[in-house]
Amino acid sequence: MKRILLPLTALLAILAVWHFTVQLGDVPKFILPAPWDVLVALIDNLGTFFSAAMATLKVTLLALAGAVISGVLLALAFSLSRTLEMTVYPYAVVLQVTPIVSIAPLVLIWVGIDNVERALIIIAWLAAFFPILANMSAGLRSVDPHLSDLFTLYGASRWQRFWHLLWPTAMPYLLASLKVSGGFALIGAVVAEFVAGSGGATGLAWRILEAGNRLQVEKMFAGLIILSLLGVIIFYSFVALERWILRYRH
Repeated sequence: MKRILLPLTALLAILAVWHFTVQLGDVPKFILPAPWDVLVALIDNLGTFFSAAMATLKVTLLALAGAVISGVLLALAFSLSRTLEMTVYPYAVVLQVTPIVSIAPLVLIWVGIDNVERALIIIAWLAAFFPILANMSAGLRSVDPHLSDLFTLYGASRWQRFWHLLWPTAMPYLLASLKVSGGFALIGAVVAEFVAGSGGATGLAWRILEAGNRLQVEKMFAGLIILSLLGVIIFYSFVALERWILRYRH
């Protein structure tokens, strides 16, 4: 119960401070709208925000699926070849430390303005890929050496070793990385939509950018609320998935 009441109490306190700051400080609406104005903007534009959120969520999930597939497969390849890992892993690190906002314009140019959604997915994939690769690689390296020797002793095949030893060991690492990569994929999708601008982007970021250009600050706040809720839903969905899978695993 405390896990629900404490955040809810903090939220109510923030809203109260926000409301009284606007009212008593006579803050202009185009700088900081009152919570009620944001709620009205949210309700009035709910249909628009919902369709935009679905577009952003589609890009996020497709990018995350690609990150999981590519990250897991590359981590498996690294576990089989130390030479391959030493050759390729530094470039994966380079992708991770390079700001997405600096790569996004290049991806949009290379993919083409007529394929905006494909470019958005690629950019979001770049943001989500590395945590999957790093955590999966760590999970595959954390196999108990005694269990590995036992599998060798019984003459287990490579497939049996993977399915009954490597995969169960790496699963908690993969599930933990999904909670991080899910948020990164959403961030990558939002950054990509901001960079794409009016070039066919239909997601939440474009709606926020559009509202900002029109000085509709209450609509910007409403879009940010939807975006935050989307990120929270993604995170806690993977938290629930992790608990469910690991409960049956144990």
